[in-house]
Parts: sequence; structure tokens; C-alpha cells
Amino acid sequence: MLRGDRPTATVKPYEYPETQELVQLVDDAAHLLTLKGEAALNEFRIPGSRWQKGETYIFVLDPNGKMLVHPDPELEGKNQLGLKDINGKPIIRGLLDAATALPDKPEGWYHYQWPVPGGLLPRWKSSYVRLVKVASGKTYIVGSGMYNDRMEKAFVVDAVMQAVGALEKNGKAAFQLFHDPTGPFIAKDAYIFVADMDGVELVNPAFPNIEGRKLLDLSDTNGKFLYQEMIRLVKTQDSGWIDYMWPKPGESVSTRKSAFVKGVVLGNQKVLVGCGVYLADAPMVLKPQTKMTASELRTFVHQAAALLETQGEMAYAEFRNKGSRWFRDDVYLFVFTMDGTRAFHAAEPESEGRNDGDLKDIVGRPIVKMILDTGSTSFGEGWVHYMYPQPNGIFPAWKSSYVKRVTFPSGKEYIVGCGIYNMQMDKAFIEDLVHHAAALVADRGQEAFVKLRDKTGPFYFMDTYVFVLSPEGIELVNPGLPGLEGKNIIDLKDLKGKPVIREEIEAAMTEGSTWLDCNWYLPGSNATAQKQAFVRKVQHNNETYIIGSGFYGGEGPEGTVKVNSVQKIAWQALKAEKLNDKVSRQTIFGEKGTLTRFVIKRNASVARHYHISEEYMVVLSGAVKFIFDDREVALRSGEVVVIPPNVPHALVALEDTEFVDFFAPAREDWLRGEDQYLRK
Repeated sequence: MLRGDRPTATVKPYEYPETQELVQLVDDAAHLLTLKGEAALNEFRIPGSRWQKGETYIFVLDPNGKMLVHPDPELEGKNQLGLKDINGKPIIRGLLDAATALPDKPEGWYHYQWPVPGGLLPRWKSSYVRLVKVASGKTYIVGSGMYNDRMEKAFVVDAVMQAVGALEKNGKAAFQLFHDPTGPFIAKDAYIFVADMDGVELVNPAFPNIEGRKLLDLSDTNGKFLYQEMIRLVKTQDSGWIDYMWPKPGESVSTRKSAFVKGVVLGNQKVLVGCGVYLADAPMVLKPQTKMTASELRTFVHQAAALLETQGEMAYAEFRNKGSRWFRDDVYLFVFTMDGTRAFHAAEPESEGRNDGDLKDIVGRPIVKMILDTGSTSFGEGWVHYMYPQPNGIFPAWKSSYVKRVTFPSGKEYIVGCGIYNMQMDKAFIEDLVHHAAALVADRGQEAFVKLRDKTGPFYFMDTYVFVLSPEGIELVNPGLPGLEGKNIIDLKDLKGKPVIREEIEAAMTEGSTWLDCNWYLPGSNATAQKQAFVRKVQHNNETYIIGSGFYGGEGPEGTVKVNSVQKIAWQALKAEKLNDKVSRQTIFGEKGTLTRFVIKRNASVARHYHISEEYMVVLSGAVKFIFDDREVALRSGEVVVIPPNVPHALVALEDTEFVDFFAPAREDWLRGEDQYLRK
């Protein structure tokens, strides 16, 4: 803040109470710093004060990147300009730029990944910063952050205005900045896109395959010609919001998205610049049901390989028969020579004879090379995962192909395969992945680690990656959370307090290989989920390693049942999930709502929180007190409270209490594991 008046209006554009409170905290800190100057810095350092409470704290930087106030003594008092997050994003440089890049905008947001105080696991953090000038003439950057995946619409507007400034300053050279994953224009699932007035996509970091394509006639899943509407909006209003359906980065199914677009002159033409927020309460368009399971697809490829071994090229005619068991819908066979030439492709016969050895998907994964490498291993077969557009589609979808090396009657070797789009991850995938990684480590030792870390290679796809531990608990490889590498994490617990690393090591060392369950953060997200991990022990010379991988998902937490048809359920038959020593929960999920029974002990409390669901709660026995920002409400047996969406509230049990809660829409956040406030 470059003026002495107290800011009050900055919180108005924000939708969520948590964001409003954070902005007000920073504005108040900036006001205090303006009034007291450097003397205010000591107040910001007081633990337990409003300036330093749990995960929320004020930090202060000077314009050169020196950290003047921070709860971590390792950071305070030192120049931190080189500090980066796990993705290589320059944290301090980004914070400084957010408050200083635009001369008429002395405040802004920056998004990066950072551990909570005292924690190891990085989480998405959105920090708000202000430039402050004090009476001495010195300037400071004061800020605070929140660990939250939500993308406020105000964040999106902020990003677009920063992008417009970059285009006005740098012209087309700014396109490279918009693609930079370590830069300020890619955060969480938000990114900058640019299109000209003819509907040609100039920049799209999430879907680079559509850059250069004219999308004027592209409609979303609801039939909206979104580029035509965005162009019309920019021509008539210069800027504004538009709602449409669009896939998230790395996905092919659409989610409701609201984008802010603004016109800007670029050289001798006008273009539109946009950024969108995926709405938190918006469901995806349903994914098509998988036509084959992993084991069925493996069997299918084995059967095709057996036919090729006896008939060779003569089998191709049968494989081309559309509507047959070999070619239906988007399920078809392909055959490659060992040098990467397409010998056969049922869906694209015109491509046969073409060498695709250098073919890569949109994230740089060498598709054919991975197929050849997998078929050339000692196993001679396995899974390959990559992103590839569905027939007649423009958005790449995750495709999981099973491939197998086969010898034709001529004696020549080929690789035959078949893939399924958006196949549900399962244990067959993971075991195959871990066994291939273990074979590589057994053969090469630590030289294999480079390949395991390669995010464009076969050991990293979707939310899945391979990790390697030493028997002592040192994390040797973790491409999903590289900040853990080199650290001893033997005592690291999952989000429910389970000593998961110790259990993984002990199980692998005693049983050789096994499956375990835990509750973990999704890679690159603050969302939590159940994870099933497969680990096995592997030996290279005299060195022992524990190799593992896992997948996220499941039917929900213990004590949860999902219902999509008429069904009678008895609470007594549903096992309770113990959230902590004083709170247990049973939950029924329908398509549109969630019904939950809580049993809580006297003096139990639920921390302040809010959610997008409307809540109806009835007390069956006992008594509780709800604490809202503007009132307290006590309820006893037979009484009901209705809480609108996004209203912050906390709860204290006045007696041993049983109550039932109904939420609409359904509490999808609980299924994702975002219920840590209940477990404290």
C-alpha cells in the first residue's frame, strides 16, 4: 500500500470467506506497517497472535528478496531470491513481481507449492502480497498465504491482467512465458490461452495440440460455440466472463468452466486473452464406461498374438473386419515392426508403412519408443500409457495399451497391441509397473533412477509414479514429490496417522511384495485420497531397495456406502469410521446428496470450516453448539439447523451427542479425502 489510508474494499471481489479473511489480514498488516514502520515487524513475529497462527502467518520481504519476517528461522534474515518450489517455480521472485510488476497495481496473487509449517509434503499455496511504503521512505512487500486448491475468480482476473501487461510489453515473446510451467501464468489447473479474432488458437499450454487450429466452429458438450461467443464478448465489451464445458489439463472429459477474457492489441491485430476457473461444485460429463478390464484386454492381446504366430500377415484381414470381436467402437489392434514402422493399424490403415519411431504425445512421451522398449524387455510384454486423441476428437485422452512381442511364421519379430481410453486404474497396472521398475533396478542399480524419474517415460503417468526407498527409510526416488528425495522419512505418517513408510518397508522386507492402504495427497494437489500401494523388495549386487507404486481411488472411506438405486440400509449394519478419539461417522452417498450419522463425545469439537453444500442437521440425542461468525446456536434433541452454502461454522459437543446431517450437493470433498478438519 503506497498510501496511508486503511484498505477496506479489497475483500469484496472474493467468493470464499477464507480468501476474504486472508486479504483482510494482509491489508491490516500493511496498515500497521504504514503506521508503525519497522517497529511493526516485531509484532508480526509473536507466535499465537493474529499475525502468526497455525498455517496462517504474515511474512515480510524487502524489494531485494531478503526475508525480514517468517515463522521459519531458517528463512528469516536471509536473501531468499533463489528459493523455488518443487516444480522449480521461483517463489520469492514471483511474490515480488505480483506486487511490483504493474505500476498501478501494488498488490497481487502468486500460486506455488510449499509445505505447511513443520510439514514435509508440499501443498498448493495461494499468497496475497501488497507493496507498502513507510514513513522512512523504505518499501516492503507484506503477505500471507492459504493452503487451498480453490481458484477464485479474482485470481483469474489477476492472471489475465498480468498476461495482458506481458503482451503489451513483450509482444509475441510473451507466448513463451505463458507456456513456462515455472512461471506465474500456470498454477493449479489454471493457465493462460490466447486466440485471434478468427478463432485461431495461438497459445494453449494445457492442450498444445490445438495451437494453430481454427476453433471458430468448436462447440462444447452443451452445443455452445464458445470461441464465437468469446470473440463477440471481446468485440462488444472488451472483457467479461463466459461459462462453458472444457476438459481440465490432462483430462479428456469436460467440466463446467468459467473464463475471463479480455481484448488486447498485439502488433497489428487484436487478440483475446483468457484464463478460466473450473467450478468447484460442477460435475464432469460422465466418462464412457470402460469396455474391457485390464485383465480382459491382456487376454485379448494374447489371443491376437497367438493368431499372428500361426497366420502372420494373413490375420490382418480378420483384424480389419469392423464390428467383429477384433475391431469395434474404439477398440482395435495395431502391429509395429521392431524399428517402429506401422505394419498394421485397423483404425488408420492409411498410416501403415509409416515409421513412427519419433512419435510423441502432447506431454512429450515417446509413444512408439515406449511400446518398442516394453516389447523388448525380458518380459516381452506389458502396459504403456500415453495421451492420444480419441477417433474424431481433438482433446487427447489417457490411453492404456497392452503390448506383446510376437514372432511371425516368417521368423520376424513384431509387437502387437491394443489400447483403451480412460481405463480405470487397477492393481494389474500397478503390479506390472513395479515389476518392470524392479527388473530395471535389479539390472542397473541406481543408474536406473534417472529413467524412473523421467516424467515423459513409462514409469510416470496420470497420478501414478514409481518410488524407491532404502531399508533405512531414505527416499531415493519420488518424481511425484521430488522434495522428499534424500530425506529419511521412516517416521512419516499418512493423513490418518498411519506410519505408512515404516509399514511399507517392513512388509517388503519380510514378505517380498505386498499391497498396503494409506491416505495421501494427490500429486500436484491439496486434495487427499485413498491410495493403494504395491511394494516389493529388489536386490542389486549388495544393495537392497524397496520399489513401489500405487493408485488413488476406491469406494470411499471406511463407514461409507454409495447408492444409485432403491436400497434399504440399517445404520447398525454400516461400520463406523473413527475420525478421532471423540468423533465417528457413517455416510451414505447418493447421486445428488450425502446423508451422515455422527456420534461425538462431550467436549469434542469440529474446527471452523465451510463447504459448497447446503446442510440440514437434526440432533437425535444430546446437545451441540454451532459457532458462526455472527452468532452461536445451541441445539438439543429433536431440533434442526439449516446452514446455507459457504457459511463458516464450527461445532462443540455440550454432551455426548448423536446427530444426522444431510448435504446437497453430495460431499465429494469427503470422497477425495478433504476432511482433515474433522480428524483433528
